Amino acid sequence: MIRQIRGKVLSVGPVHAIIEVAGFGIEVRMCAPDTLSIGSEATLATHLAVKQDGMDLYGFLDAADRDFFERIISVSGIGPKTALSVLRKAPREALEGAIGKRDLSYLTKVVGLGKKSAEKMLAELADKIGPHSHDGADGEVFDTLVALGYTEREARRALQDIPKEAVGKEARLKAALSRS
Repeated sequence: MIRQIRGKVLSVGPVHAIIEVAGFGIEVRMCAPDTLSIGSEATLATHLAVKQDGMDLYGFLDAADRDFFERIISVSGIGPKTALSVLRKAPREALEGAIGKRDLSYLTKVVGLGKKSAEKMLAELADKIGPHSHDGADGEVFDTLVALGYTEREARRALQDIPKEAVGKEARLKAALSRS
């Protein structure tokens, strides 16, 4: 299993990046490839999905996102493409909070999962994640940024840039707005 790659970013597409590793150009599917800069060095935590018609490599900026992705695909009926789509639409912290609180409406309305898939996810993951200590501020900040006209990708990137010292919805929203 390939768990991490490091190399030069050759190109960035809407759903993938090409990373040069030992002379090979490796396509890595990502939820936010636009966070990478062409020509820069990138280190990605990865998940290799082997299927009947080939293999796909999924990349994440940190191991926590990869581990959460792997939890999502452990849910019956949810594959890697759906899991990546879920992570494109909401930050991991907000998703963990919603799952920990068993918030079905967040998963169906904000994330866009169907009701049955969202119910399966809650049933199979809520106990693994447990009550999440996160106060849900990032979910609200994300929603506010989107309401202000940010694309989902821009809102996600703004949330990733918020310093950890910013606590509470207002402080986190102000930090997100000041960094964009």
